[in-house]
Amino acid sequence: MSSTPNVSDVSGVTPDGAAWLASAGAGPHGARILRSERPDTPVVLLCGVVFDVVSVPAIFGRRMLDRLWAEGPGSGPVAEYRGRMLLFGAVGTAQRLPALLKWEEWGAHGSRTDGVPPLLCHGAGDAVTVPAPDGPGRPDPASPARWLAPDSRSPWLPGPEVLLWAAVRAARAAVRISIFPPADRDANVYDVSRRR
Repeated sequence: MSSTPNVSDVSGVTPDGAAWLASAGAGPHGARILRSERPDTPVVLLCGVVFDVVSVPAIFGRRMLDRLWAEGPGSGPVAEYRGRMLLFGAVGTAQRLPALLKWEEWGAHGSRTDGVPPLLCHGAGDAVTVPAPDGPGRPDPASPARWLAPDSRSPWLPGPEVLLWAAVRAARAAVRISIFPPADRDANVYDVSRRR
């Protein structure tokens, strides 16, 4: 398996990757003009046609990426922007992933995933703001915006099951999850170790 990519060591999106991202823009021609005038301006992309996006807090997203690259199939394009990790997924992910998370009792009080962050799913009818895809040279290391960028016109996009798998693995690493339910503190406990 490949080693985990370093999200902070990205020099920009390739021309093919930029073309893929532009295909999801509301007005690719207008976006190109804006980028030529102000190449570091964030871009708004429509979800649900070319890709869906799952947004998670950056630290938890990093844990998900670690799992995807160390134990799984890798990831599709990823952007880090304003404290959030944006994981690009297959179209339909935003519709299916919430049902899978509900089945896992994701974040439910008293459940095994209590205390893990919510995953925000963006699909058909939604738009996301991403960092400038092709700013000049390397991004500023102090900048909160980074790309693990697409490098082709048709990058691999994980589906909802893959992203669920990564989220559950990341949660287990972050929060001690037991397969046993929490003890009932009001229950009567009897010592059965002594026999008559």
